[in-house]
Amino acid sequence: MQPLREEDGPRAPLAGVTVVEFAGIGPGPFCGMLLADLGATVIRIDRPGPWDGAPSEGTLRAYRGDVMGRSKLSIALDLKDPSSRPVVEALLRKGDALLEGFRPGVMERLGLGPADAHAINPALVYARMTGWGQTGPLAPRAGHDLNYISISGVLSMIGLAGGPPVIPLNLVGDFGGGGMYMAFAISAALVSARASGQGCVIDTAMSEGAATLASMIFGMRGTGSWRDERGANLLDGGAPFYSVYRCADGGHFGVAALEPQFYAALVERLGVAGEPAFSAQNDRSTWPEMRERLVSIFSGAPVAHFEELFDGLDACAFPVYTPREAMAHPHNLARSAFIELEGVAQPAPGPIFDGRRPTTPSAPPYPDEHRRSVLEMIGLA
Repeated sequence: MQPLREEDGPRAPLAGVTVVEFAGIGPGPFCGMLLADLGATVIRIDRPGPWDGAPSEGTLRAYRGDVMGRSKLSIALDLKDPSSRPVVEALLRKGDALLEGFRPGVMERLGLGPADAHAINPALVYARMTGWGQTGPLAPRAGHDLNYISISGVLSMIGLAGGPPVIPLNLVGDFGGGGMYMAFAISAALVSARASGQGCVIDTAMSEGAATLASMIFGMRGTGSWRDERGANLLDGGAPFYSVYRCADGGHFGVAALEPQFYAALVERLGVAGEPAFSAQNDRSTWPEMRERLVSIFSGAPVAHFEELFDGLDACAFPVYTPREAMAHPHNLARSAFIELEGVAQPAPGPIFDGRRPTTPSAPPYPDEHRRSVLEMIGLA
């Protein structure tokens, strides 16, 4: 039942914290995973499954492959059924934090809004995550990551010159501006709640979290060193010495030689140090010719050639690896950066605390898998 092994305790900073997570999709479960990775006991309230007992083998495999469910405990409850109310209240009394990602008003209609929860447990950290936030004109509207990073101004910055914005998966809104931002907020609120005995309500908007991730870029705009056009800036592929190049074998090589010393190492190793196009790194008038030359160089040999060419050299030049290649990379292997759980390769819990990973994850649960143990934990066995 316990997601934390005995040897995990001393290096798991959130050991002893209990989080009640109302099941959802995407950023909410990711936030819960981050907290569980750091040692929190995360109890997920799932909807009742369409089976009696354990699910079928195929369904079970799907649940076991849910990386963001790892190390969590599951109890299934029908929140509209009055008979579930004593269990929910007992969970909230036991919990240090509540995590929900429903549209504004849903928890209130269930009688589980912040006022209801704090009447049960005044020290509870009540964490709410939505795309637009709990207030404002867009609060009741549906949306997804793409929409949240659009309104934040971030999506408009990503892409090649002359092309449309490029979708950065759903990493910026859902997971960076949502789940990770929320995990940070919960951790901070827990410190305050334990000191004061008083909980709080966290209103996380993924659109705002995404904008926060771009704080440096907004600062650069304010000083005139960033243009509101794609592919024209230092960090968006506009600079040829901070870009990705296609190689002869169809693979790609990333160059990020921003600082003068790394740029000097790059051009020297490529044998172009004496060419006019490379004489003044930050002279934008030379960038088109510099890019054309680099495209020609990288397209003339496979990725392995350039990987060997830059091996051991601080030129900030590395291949673009696929997930399979990344998991097999010697550096990642040396740090145990990836693990395999239930046959699914995935990033390991992190960061590293006192030289070790914070926890060893347990398998993601299927709905209601831990009913008995959760009821025992909250005194309702």
